[in-house]
Order: sequence, then C-alpha cells, then structure tokens
Amino acid sequence: MLLKPRAVPLDATVAVVSPASTPRPERVDAGLNALRTLGFTPQLSEHALARGPLYFAGTPAMRLHELHHAFADDEVRAIFCTRGGYGSNYLLSGLDLDMIAEGAKPWLASSDMTALQLWLLDQIGLPAFHGPMLSGDFAREDGVHVASLRAAFSGQTYALGSDEGLRPMRHGRARGILYGGCLSILTAMLGTPYEPQTEGKLLFLEDVNTKPYQIDRMLWELGEAGKLDGVRGIVFGEMYECVSPGASPELLEEVILRALDGYKGPVAFGLRCGHVSSQHVTLTFGVEAELTVADETRLQILEPAVRREGN
Repeated sequence: MLLKPRAVPLDATVAVVSPASTPRPERVDAGLNALRTLGFTPQLSEHALARGPLYFAGTPAMRLHELHHAFADDEVRAIFCTRGGYGSNYLLSGLDLDMIAEGAKPWLASSDMTALQLWLLDQIGLPAFHGPMLSGDFAREDGVHVASLRAAFSGQTYALGSDEGLRPMRHGRARGILYGGCLSILTAMLGTPYEPQTEGKLLFLEDVNTKPYQIDRMLWELGEAGKLDGVRGIVFGEMYECVSPGASPELLEEVILRALDGYKGPVAFGLRCGHVSSQHVTLTFGVEAELTVADETRLQILEPAVRREGN
C-alpha cells in the first residue's frame, strides 16, 4: 500500500540535507536562492556542507541523523538534497523505517539516493520523488522543470512527452507502477538485501558519464538477475554524456536495443530526469503510470503521489 504524504504548499518550509558527498558551498547558496524564488523557505541542515571524512558530507551517523531529523520535523513539509555523488548506501542499514513512516513527506532526490528512495518505497510504501537537487540543478539557470515539480508536490496528474526529451525506441503501450532510477545504483544493489523489486513495473533507467559498453553490461546484469522479468515497459533518461570518444552518436541507442533484444515491451529514450543537461523533470515512483511509445511518445502519471489536505 502506498503511504502518500501531505501535499506541499507553495510557501512550505523545506529541509535541505546532504546524505552523500560534499557539495560546493557556492552552488548550494545559488540553489537555496532558487528555492526561495519558487516560494519555499529552505532550512539547511547543520552539516550539509561538511567536508569529510574522504568525499563524504560527514560520517554516516551525522548524515543519517540529519535525514531522520528532516523527516521528524513537523514544520518541514518536504526534503531536498544538495547533491548525490557517493555514500548514501552507508545509511541504508540505519534507516528508522517506523519513524520515517510516521513523518512521511516528499523527499526530492536522484542519483546516489536511488538506493534509499527505492528501499523506502519497497519497505514502507513511501513514494520516491525522483528529481532535481540543489547544486546540480537548482543552482543552474533553466536547471529545473518547474511544472512537473509543482504537479508532483501538489497532487496533480501530468504527462511528459517530446518537450521533455521523450522519443520512441520500440513501439507499444504499457501500464504499471513507475519505478527505477540511476542504472549503476540499481545494479550495485543486486545481491544485497536492498535489491530493487522491478516485477510488474514501468522501469525508468538513467546514468551519466558511462560508456555504451558499460550500459550494455549493466543491462545484461539486470537481465541475468531476473530484474527485467515482468517489467511492463522501459523509459531511459537522457543518458547524459554516455558516449564513447570517436564513436557514432547513435551507438548508445543501438547498444540498448541489442541488449534488450529478448525484451518485448515498449521502450522509450531521452526523458530529462536524473543526470540531465537542463530542465530536470520530477518523476514520482510508486504510482500508476502509462507509457505510450509511438510517433508521439508519452509517459502519463495517472495517480497523485501525495494527498491533499482533508483527504
């Protein structure tokens, strides 16, 4: 059962945390200003700009405490992240699922946070708001697709198509629960207690700075692990900078179609969610969606991921 948090008003107080790597302070400042421009009142967590140990924004205990605090704070209506990077996997075993369920609220993140988002979705039914982060998106001019963010936070259904980068790879239509995230994180979770539960899902996959042969290998891993069995449709992200120097620009799409030769569901490509060049779209994992891959390709979010006041 889906645990839908309350909708987020336009003037909401929101928490900003760093569950993984250290962000650049100047980019966080720019992202905070962008949140204020949108009407939010951001509260930066105490150690969000921590440097170390190593490349982490604090110890696992520090990062976990601040994430828990954001969920527990009744004044906070949504949670944003400064960036991804690496390190949120160390928080998985310490998540207080009961407390997070009690304080359920939208948590907007992507990249390295894929593992945490999917674990919370699988274990307590908390929808995953997979979308822009401060230093990588809000800090950039034209870095955020505001319409999908507003729709996701307010409980509106919405549709995404060619304006958001979608184009056809293999025609067809499928309906199911939207699910997924960063491909390299999904494959890293295989064989662990936190491995993704993909059966019956509309699967969204994206990555960045990954060569086509590496994408090929990860799709093979998912297939051999049975994680493409029962998947109803697949949407790939923009796959930003996933190229081989000197190779044909079409190589990645050719590789994907060959790697998915045994998969018969519809496949679309290019949705700007995850690691993107601009206009980062917000997706809501855990809700019903429909994928239509044709000359006009569309992904329709059919179910709100939040409940409006009074519902």
